[in-house]
Amino acid sequence: MSNVVFLLVPGVHLLDLAGPAQAFFGAADLGHDYSLHYVAERANIVTAQGLALHASLSWPELSADDLIVVPGWRAPTLGGTGRLTRVSLDRLRAHHAAGGMVASVCAGADALGRAGLLDGRRCTTHHDVQDELAARHPSATVVRDVLYVVDGRVATSAGIASGIDLALHLLAIRHGPADAARVARAMVVYARRNGDELQTSALLRHRSHVDETVHRVQDLIDTRFASRLPLADLALAAGCSPRTMTRQFGHATGLTPLRYQHLLRVERAEHLIGHGATVDAAARAVGFEDARMLRRLRARQPQA
Repeated sequence: MSNVVFLLVPGVHLLDLAGPAQAFFGAADLGHDYSLHYVAERANIVTAQGLALHASLSWPELSADDLIVVPGWRAPTLGGTGRLTRVSLDRLRAHHAAGGMVASVCAGADALGRAGLLDGRRCTTHHDVQDELAARHPSATVVRDVLYVVDGRVATSAGIASGIDLALHLLAIRHGPADAARVARAMVVYARRNGDELQTSALLRHRSHVDETVHRVQDLIDTRFASRLPLADLALAAGCSPRTMTRQFGHATGLTPLRYQHLLRVERAEHLIGHGATVDAAARAVGFEDARMLRRLRARQPQA
């Protein structure tokens, strides 16, 4: 049996905890022998969302096959939040020293850092606190704007939903991608994302404006980005002339409608290529007639 122990702190985010827990629970349903445990320094933990949880004060006996996960907590800043005693931090360090794996979601990376487990390692966390994590743990290399990073037996993820991606990745390593895909399907997860995918997609990066007309146009492009979309159709969705629609779209997003559509196509193509598709197949899947345009657009993308 493999134990998966979730170390909880007050203010823990529900999805940081529930997402990975559901993934390992789903693997157990497939016949993999996992036992889930929830431990804390106090018996009653109130989550950031207000739900009260009851945790164990005692730890199960762990072996090198077991995993400790530190879910994230509500952290406008890392300093002064997610408090853990030296006893808990020593447990994290001792488990790793004994050959076990430790993982974190979101702000949980700071707990690994306080335990000394990020020194000399690559790691990540939620984009809101990644600069602070780097400042607090200068011996670590914080990889910005990726979903998760695995460095040896230390795994860190960006936060919230990315904890699911990390858990599925760890299951794929242990049991193969087919079983990880079965767990993802059972969880109704759209796709198992690679760790180096961006934390924020084009769907989010260009949606921070308040122009409802442009949002309507983006809704249409988002749902039909693989199709040919004449300006007249987009203008009809906006309820204005093509010229006015194009001007408003540029003012709100900094892009033309076609450039926005191309960003969506390239982002989806990169996902497909990362999961084994050829460039030609990915180009066709996202609506390009051939791969030449996709190659040109990929070449223009800024390098990480």
